[in-house]
Amino acid sequence: MTERRRKFWGWGYENQGPNPDQQKKMAERMASRFGLPELEILPHPTEAELNLRPPRVQAPDSLAPIFSASTYDRAAHTYGRGFRDLVRAYRRYYPNPFDLVAYPRDEQELVRILEWCDRERLAASPYGGGSSVVGGVEPPNEGSYRGAVSIDLGKLDRVLEIDRASRAARIQAGVFGPALEEQLRPHGLTLRHFPQSFEFSSLGGWIATRSGGHFATLYTHIDDFVESLRVVTPSGIVESRRLPGSGAGPSPDRMFIGSEGILGIITEAWMRLQDRPTFRAGASVPFVDFLAGAKAVRAISQAGLYPANCRLLDPGEALNAGANDGEAAVLVLAFESADHPLDPWIKRALECCADFGGQVPKASALSSSTSAGMREGEAGAWRQAFLNAPYLMDTVAAMGMVSDTFETAITWDRFENFHRALMETARLAVTRICGAGTVTVRFTHAYPDGAAPYYTVLAPGRRGSELEQWDEIKAAVSEELIKLGGTITHHHAVGRYHREWYDRQRPEGFARALTAAKRALDPNAILNPGVLVEP
Repeated sequence: MTERRRKFWGWGYENQGPNPDQQKKMAERMASRFGLPELEILPHPTEAELNLRPPRVQAPDSLAPIFSASTYDRAAHTYGRGFRDLVRAYRRYYPNPFDLVAYPRDEQELVRILEWCDRERLAASPYGGGSSVVGGVEPPNEGSYRGAVSIDLGKLDRVLEIDRASRAARIQAGVFGPALEEQLRPHGLTLRHFPQSFEFSSLGGWIATRSGGHFATLYTHIDDFVESLRVVTPSGIVESRRLPGSGAGPSPDRMFIGSEGILGIITEAWMRLQDRPTFRAGASVPFVDFLAGAKAVRAISQAGLYPANCRLLDPGEALNAGANDGEAAVLVLAFESADHPLDPWIKRALECCADFGGQVPKASALSSSTSAGMREGEAGAWRQAFLNAPYLMDTVAAMGMVSDTFETAITWDRFENFHRALMETARLAVTRICGAGTVTVRFTHAYPDGAAPYYTVLAPGRRGSELEQWDEIKAAVSEELIKLGGTITHHHAVGRYHREWYDRQRPEGFARALTAAKRALDPNAILNPGVLVEP
């Protein structure tokens, strides 16, 4: 059988995504929505259309079997899967591809690849699933590098050891989300970390980018699950001691969590696991407006209830997800446990909603305690739309629309003014730059001291200028949120696209310390140059 291949130009496998009829209907709806003439859908690129420059370097004979210089592999690894990546792929624009792609089969081969890159002055970029939306997997455009190598960890994909007593496992960093869960399932365990990129992202990528996952409260980031790490650097292997907690100085794990591949390449991690949930309870609660719902989310997050899902959708987001008719904001609530029924938790959460005007459903309308129950109604509609969204993005790019997101986090005392100012800035920028468009928002995560709002822009693009339009919108909102005290990213990482604002957000003393750490571990600055710090 022919192995399925992932698209080099978009999300998923080559046979996945909307078919031509579905694409046509999407274009018709988009044109009607914004009063546009018929939208032309560009055909996706093919390998034969790409004119990649020849590789500038060749792999040494001893490593040649694990390297590829094929057009497909080089193109597939050069970009992530964000809006900017999709548009450039549809333009057949690959001026700076990786020269080679390496597929190490074990840690020793990875060590040898890094030694060769270090010796030959080659930029080396670790690659998990390639789902970056911030330019985190691209080769550098600058520097005195003789070439650039993408190091794909996809063959390091096994659960190596399970400690059932401690509910932990030693896992190779290249494993994708679905494969990881399948290996844990026979043991009744789960990591329960489900970012939207879950299907095509890896454990090592989650750790390197401080990924935000399934839990909207409590266990929000991958940080919470890391017990210890093993990292290959150009200066040697760094492995932290496996402990439930430690007060012995700054955490070595914390130095690598979120380091985005600039200090070393994660090969293994001991991860804290959970028993697979068997009890579930959920509900969808409409609110007259988004800010009323936000007050309910604050009350829930400060009550110590810790729902697994506590995602608030504004009316536009709710409409796009099919959760309602767009007349109200919707709070999607869900609780889960492997140990106990959840009636008291969902009851108290709904009382918090009622306190702020939420239209609390009757007991008979609550989701059942089975998995199937959580896939029905408004919550089920949101869940399905959330999972399907990446498969629609290349079609949206192909029809010339501007469609991307920005996300942040802010404390509750500043949230309302922050949100109003950011929405005004975004809407004015979209109207000025695109003539029309929509800006919607949802909460992805909630904390006792603040929330993580996630904004989505959809607007008509000008053929050939979509990237410039989005870059101008992105700059306007990024300037505003930094000025107002938010973070440039809550869970999408920094990569190359956020560097300008990240440099202003981080303390100067920390910047010097991070640069010194890179100099110590990667003295020739070959690892992911241009990400987080200057080489």
